[in-house]
Amino acid sequence: MSSSSPVLPSRYYAFAIVVLLALAAGAASLVNRYWLLPAGIAGVLCLVGLYDLSQAHHSLRRNYPLLAHFRFFFETIRPEIRQYLLEADTEAVPFSRAQRSLVYQRAKNVEDKRPFGTELDLYATGYEWINHSMRPVKVTDTNFRVRIGGGDCRQPYESSLLNISAMSFGALSANAIRALNQGAKLGGFAHDTGEGSISRYHRENGGDLIWELGSGYFGCRTEDGRFDPDKFAANAASPQVKMVEIKLSQGAKPGHGGVLPAAKVTPEIAEARGVALGQDCVSPPRHSAFSTPLELLQFVVSLRQLSGGKPVGFKFSLGHPWEFFGICKAMLESGLLPDFIVVDGGEGGTGAAPLEFADHIGTPLQEALLLVHNTLVGLNLREHIRLGASGKVISAFDMARTLALGADWCNAARGFMFALGCVQSQSCHTDHCPTGVATQDRLRQRALVVGDKSQRVYHFHRNTLHALGELTGAAGLRHPNEIRPRHIVRRVSGNEIRLMANLYKFLKPGELLTNPSAHIVYETYWSLASSHTFDPQ
Repeated sequence: MSSSSPVLPSRYYAFAIVVLLALAAGAASLVNRYWLLPAGIAGVLCLVGLYDLSQAHHSLRRNYPLLAHFRFFFETIRPEIRQYLLEADTEAVPFSRAQRSLVYQRAKNVEDKRPFGTELDLYATGYEWINHSMRPVKVTDTNFRVRIGGGDCRQPYESSLLNISAMSFGALSANAIRALNQGAKLGGFAHDTGEGSISRYHRENGGDLIWELGSGYFGCRTEDGRFDPDKFAANAASPQVKMVEIKLSQGAKPGHGGVLPAAKVTPEIAEARGVALGQDCVSPPRHSAFSTPLELLQFVVSLRQLSGGKPVGFKFSLGHPWEFFGICKAMLESGLLPDFIVVDGGEGGTGAAPLEFADHIGTPLQEALLLVHNTLVGLNLREHIRLGASGKVISAFDMARTLALGADWCNAARGFMFALGCVQSQSCHTDHCPTGVATQDRLRQRALVVGDKSQRVYHFHRNTLHALGELTGAAGLRHPNEIRPRHIVRRVSGNEIRLMANLYKFLKPGELLTNPSAHIVYETYWSLASSHTFDPQ
């Protein structure tokens, strides 16, 4: 499972040098007492390094004994270097640091308060807020739930409003998977397996799973890579598997397949995915089990039956509108419905992706979610299908805004990665993750202590939902499902603000059934959609 590492990795050199200095100075002090002070200093540093290696709370210190303290030192003087950082990168640095800081505080279960008001520019275009009420409500139960499962579903799932988004074993380390799943078990929320299927590490702690089924059909494939219904039924029968999610595309790299080189296919990955050792593991850019919108829905029905009646839906990043409209036309014509749809925003994605795909392919979450929600409302289908959403959803306000646009629940990836200790070193694809989150190197994984980080995953989830409850109550509401577009306000220029309800067009129930020209997008693309092909007509 591990990639090869030198006998003594370079990150331990500083500690090794201090140990050698301590031994040399100690020996010299036997001859000359002036060496006692250097020996004492080196000895203290040795003790610090040994403690770094043995403690369980800081992954960086376990992987970088002594050296990690330089990073923490600079963090302590952050207020003094803030202006320099702002001038160096006025957009990315503050956003990234603020988001990580919020997650770290909630994951560590410490008070996430801040003095001296907001640091945001309230007059910057794009600034958003939620309007509060003069009659706020005290929301005491923040274990918010939504039932997922339509009329044909025999095992509906009571899902949390915040779950772990898709991240595969292989992309994440074994210890990261263990910690995420144990945290999900502690908090009673769901852990999406990602396309890499269900590994032994997903099963260890018994947390609820959403099994993501991609085009490689990992965990239920034949030798030539096609879907195997018998293998699927065997895996889906696990009590841990609560829902099945067909991945059509993902926000990080929509329309892009993937290849895991043979050298990286470890025995554990081969076991989880059902692929052969010594061969490239290929994830095609498109599915082979269906080729039309109608066939997709028939596949959904088949998986629901094979799973024993568990909720089955699909996840996608919105691309050509007529393709999604074709799926909706197939729903109307056949009466076959998914239990849920997850909309993955183009800004999402925690793993490595080609630059152009990460930056310029995939509709952003807000526009994609609104189109999907509007379409289902306009066709009188929305009450039968639950909507999930993912794409840089980290804070309680991110959730409130996403729920206002039509989502029933949210999935988060990077927030839970931060809870695991991720410092966004952007080395996920190198196998050199400094905190043991995204690596298959056993020595680097050792830095991530499962028991400690699972508690942080649990606390981040609980505290974020608690904050969502406080936002909801401040708005005079009793449950987040009452948040509407009229509650969210956005600054569209230096001297103009708009309610989200007025900023976007929201369709009325059944409006598309009588007037497909009710919105410019439908007027342009609805006629191009067909239930019998994904191609434009």
